[in-house]
Amino acid sequence: MDELIDIVTKEGTLTGQSCLKSEIHSKGYYHNTAHLWLYTQKGEILLAQRSFEKAICPGMWDVSVAGHVDAGERIEEAAIRETQEELSLSLHENKLMKIGVFDCFQSYPSGIIDNEFHHTYIAQLLVPLKTLKPQPGEVEALKLVDIETFKDLLDKSGTNNHFVPSNKAYYETVLKAIVNQL
Repeated sequence: MDELIDIVTKEGTLTGQSCLKSEIHSKGYYHNTAHLWLYTQKGEILLAQRSFEKAICPGMWDVSVAGHVDAGERIEEAAIRETQEELSLSLHENKLMKIGVFDCFQSYPSGIIDNEFHHTYIAQLLVPLKTLKPQPGEVEALKLVDIETFKDLLDKSGTNNHFVPSNKAYYETVLKAIVNQL
């Protein structure tokens, strides 16, 4: 889907301009995304496997929910919308805890120039994993991993083809925030 996305400056300030997602990625415009990491009270983290149809990092395990912030949309609204779309899970905004904004500026062999600001939230997952419905074309599979398994997968991310290796520092920051909430 080629949605309309707001363009931001390299510092993350809205410019008042927007364009299609395809143009954002072909021209390398800076833009916002919403990321949500879900965790259980037992200390498990929900990982989503990126669809094998994705242009960037197909089949890799990553954030529970992620997506672009549509033009004119508040970032929290995007996080709630993406959670509904990707997992069929309804969350209320007051359940989101923002842990930071992380820049992710990368170019890919496919020609995609991805200059994103990941507005990142955590929230407790209060429903069983089996009730979640992965969105076809976006999410291949879902799994819960405990903190130690997450750390082990992350430690070996350079060789295990599990997590996106270039995002290791980001994953470590997220893990620390989740551990602090438990």
